[in-house]
Amino acid sequence: MQFRQNELLKEKMAESLASALPITAIVLVLSVTIAPLEPGTLILFLFGALMLIFGMGLFTLGVDMSMLPMGEGIGIQLSRSRRIVLSMAICLLLGAVITIAEPDLQVLAEKVPAIPNLVLILTVAAGVGVFLVIAELRMLLKIPLSYTLIFFYGLVFLLSFFTPNSFIPVSFDSGGVTTGPITVPFIMALGIGMASIRSDKNSSSDSFGLIALCSIGPILSVMILGIFYQPDSAAYTSPASNLVEVVTTRSAAKAFTAALPVYAAEVAGTFLPVVAMFFIFQLVSRRFHRHQLLRIGTGLVYSYIGLVLFLTGVSVGFMPAGEVIGIAIAESGHKWMLVPVGMLIGYFIVKAEPAVQVLTKQVEEISNGSITQRSIQLALSAGICISSGLAMLRILTGLNILWILAPGYLVSLALALFVPQIFTGIAFDSGGVASGPMTATFLLPLAMGACEALGGNLLTDAFGIVALVAMTPLCTIQLLGLAVRFRQRAEKRRMQARLDQMDDCMVYFDA
Repeated sequence: MQFRQNELLKEKMAESLASALPITAIVLVLSVTIAPLEPGTLILFLFGALMLIFGMGLFTLGVDMSMLPMGEGIGIQLSRSRRIVLSMAICLLLGAVITIAEPDLQVLAEKVPAIPNLVLILTVAAGVGVFLVIAELRMLLKIPLSYTLIFFYGLVFLLSFFTPNSFIPVSFDSGGVTTGPITVPFIMALGIGMASIRSDKNSSSDSFGLIALCSIGPILSVMILGIFYQPDSAAYTSPASNLVEVVTTRSAAKAFTAALPVYAAEVAGTFLPVVAMFFIFQLVSRRFHRHQLLRIGTGLVYSYIGLVLFLTGVSVGFMPAGEVIGIAIAESGHKWMLVPVGMLIGYFIVKAEPAVQVLTKQVEEISNGSITQRSIQLALSAGICISSGLAMLRILTGLNILWILAPGYLVSLALALFVPQIFTGIAFDSGGVASGPMTATFLLPLAMGACEALGGNLLTDAFGIVALVAMTPLCTIQLLGLAVRFRQRAEKRRMQARLDQMDDCMVYFDA
């Protein structure tokens, strides 16, 4: 067993290295061309890249060993339960507790001073909990995911007409921050467990879609809060500079050492509610045997250490580099370079999102290899490439984000009526997964640095990149599904033509 774990760890580390190398190479090239970095900032970035590689490798191995079996086990038990009301109550509690513990939500609440932190956190948590219940009911009633998404996104855009304009970015960003690296694997596995005991043709499609619906809940709940609370403003507080004074490699190491306890405490706060709920579940159901519990416990340790290393690395190392690069390009006299640089960074940065690694693997396993990790990864990279370019274009032009979001969601919801349901579920789940910590700690500082250098409005021009990153994969992955459907139809026609030829030959020989 130990040998197997060591082999898996080597495999995960190799995958993590392959994911982190492209973005590291891009930053190094930029640092010696159009966006020179000070030695201290570059040292922080390189230290952060090393921590990212080791952290993501440990985290993805730990998720495979712990979060996925935990979520699947709870999902299977909920689906088998004959007490529907109790099952719905557990889903409501699961969604709310996991969301309250999400570190990104705490950060969002701090940035919106017009609303008390607790009010905003509980509002978002209630949205996730309610929509996790709706997701369970959809699976039980076998309602197509596309119809559910069209209805609720229609409601979102209807409510946007009544929501204060300054509150709309907060609403859409709240949908992105709730799908963090812990909640994504757990909720995904919960959906797989719920669908696994069904044997109908749509069971594999229904394995996906929980994250999609759980991302809508916070948008709606925060919009409703904005309508009834009537805050004076929902502007983000101006962020302080992320630059750290680094003179030697020792001072760089001290910066990471000082940040480690902070992120260790944050991640512990995220893990503890999940572990507590699993402990209660195990006491009641006795589902897992001793050796399974030992494996889950080991996986939780790997996941915890890995996520602490990952978040410390990207927050201390990547955030300053992103901000400096954004400022340097904007002030270089070639500010139009923001668009192609943003697109290039977006294409590769999504590969370093830890939850994306989990999603693509789950997709390949659930589809029995018919939808490969590589195809989903390429579609995701294409989507984030487009959204990053659009985000930089908004910084240069001041284009209203709704002029991009509204057509984007309209196209994605229209595609949902024509593509295989499994691709709709994967696409809308991917939107939440792609807007993870790498977006918050590199792409967002890049946009903010450029926006400040150009004298733009941070709230209207820089923020909203999370919403764009969450929107574009909805289109690119469903377009992949459309291409697969056309290819399958063409293959079917070719097979039918061959059968017709064989029938003609048989008729000729019989004659």
